[in-house]
Amino acid sequence: MRRIAPLLLLAALALPGCGLRPLYAGGSNGTVATTLSGVEVGPIQGKAGWLVGNALRDRLGAPQGTPRYRIDVRLDDQISGLGVRRDDSVTRERRVLRARYQLVDLTSGNNTVLLDATAGSDAGIDVVQSEYATIAAENTALERLSTIVADEIVARIALYARAPTPPPPQPTPSDSPTPVVGKP
Repeated sequence: MRRIAPLLLLAALALPGCGLRPLYAGGSNGTVATTLSGVEVGPIQGKAGWLVGNALRDRLGAPQGTPRYRIDVRLDDQISGLGVRRDDSVTRERRVLRARYQLVDLTSGNNTVLLDATAGSDAGIDVVQSEYATIAAENTALERLSTIVADEIVARIALYARAPTPPPPQPTPSDSPTPVVGKP
């Protein structure tokens, strides 16, 4: 323990110098928390959409007042057989859930897309003799994948919210008036 204490102290002193900043700095009044609390989840199609939508609402919370942003999500949920026996029966499945999502600014009149990204994950499923057990495993995998995808989406929105706002565009030399020397 005595050998570890100086190393921990040194690491604690060096950590601020590396530029590490807490994502949720400022608590519930911080930039990230206020941005996340202003996001509403648009309708998402299907059972996977219902699961992902609920997971997003759980993580984002209910928008306070009029929402400033909307997250639009399109899902691609696929199950494919991997392990095949000689009698052509599948022994292993892979469930893949991919999401393409867009963060839309509702305060601008034209619904500007601020963030356009993807998230996804996959899970392996053992196919057993009992069809009920296989269906239960597929549903459990979908529930797990839905929470993983929702976590990825919220983390990416939080990173977007933490990033400093881009500077306004500067006029190019051809856009700015060129003073003419010698003429009024």
